[in-house]
Amino acid sequence: MASGSTETTPSEYIQHHLQNLTFGQHPDGHWGFAHSAAEAKEMGFWAFHVDTMFWSLVLGVVFFLLFRKVAKQANSGVPSRFQSAIESIIEFVDESVRDTFHGSNQLIAPLSLTLFVWIFFMNFMDLIPVDWLPWVATSAGIHYQKVVPTTDVNATMGMSITVFLLMIYYSIKIKGVGGFIGELTGVPFAAENKLVNLLFKPINLVLELVGLLAKPISLGLRLFGNLYAGELIFILIALVFTAGSGVVATGLSAAFGEHIPQWFWVVATASVFGTLWLNMKGRLSNKHTLLLLALEMLLVGGLAFLGGQLMHFIWAAFHVLVITLQAFIFMMLTIVYLSMAHEHH
Repeated sequence: MASGSTETTPSEYIQHHLQNLTFGQHPDGHWGFAHSAAEAKEMGFWAFHVDTMFWSLVLGVVFFLLFRKVAKQANSGVPSRFQSAIESIIEFVDESVRDTFHGSNQLIAPLSLTLFVWIFFMNFMDLIPVDWLPWVATSAGIHYQKVVPTTDVNATMGMSITVFLLMIYYSIKIKGVGGFIGELTGVPFAAENKLVNLLFKPINLVLELVGLLAKPISLGLRLFGNLYAGELIFILIALVFTAGSGVVATGLSAAFGEHIPQWFWVVATASVFGTLWLNMKGRLSNKHTLLLLALEMLLVGGLAFLGGQLMHFIWAAFHVLVITLQAFIFMMLTIVYLSMAHEHH
């Protein structure tokens, strides 16, 4: 949701925004950051995506601090709008667990809440202008900065593999090793004749292993694919807007010249999020919030973007549903898989 740089080609612009900040071992043996996609590829499997790890941890800390603050204020006075929103999320997740999970495990509800909110926060980074944080990073001497952790398959597969390991752990804990193996070899084919039933076991094992391994793969790739596609669309819209900004951004071009400075998009976007935050904290009425948002959209959209900004906000409005839905799906599938691990068949 910001204009792209006109100093690079469209291909270089897209590749730059899709490249992670990678740390690893160079071919000559020394460790350091990659300064190009080719260097990152040469580092191989054991390279680290520093930006993915950084933003995941930062958003995890934000999640912890916000919910900890609300938990401390839960019994003090009339709840604020923000506290009510947090309590609604907790009640929603708790109800989802009660309706879906049929076992007895105190870990499931906290795990589901953590996954839903943490993934939502990571997904929400997709709504921040695609040039904003990379521009800040570049100004600080950091060449690459991919700020949406869920657009990195390493992050989504890491979470899905963790869920998979919990599935295996609870399956063996609840059913025992024999019961777990029996589930893998006893269906879908079975017969009363013991010899025939024994012949079916290898076939059942292959079929069940395919289904078992497909769960973490589909869980991780579904989240990655949807968020990666969404981020790519934002980048393409920014690129299209950049190509036409000299025609449509007449108001700001008169003030700033041919190239509108990046700080304008930072200030303009921050003002929109600031207005929404003040409303959630109860410091702005709905009427004043709508008025300020209308003025901010007029300044940012009417004078600068016109058609380009309109495309951004239409896609962003739709993408809010996508990022929420993907966090919900990941949470619900986790609950379902762990519920299956607690059931006897």
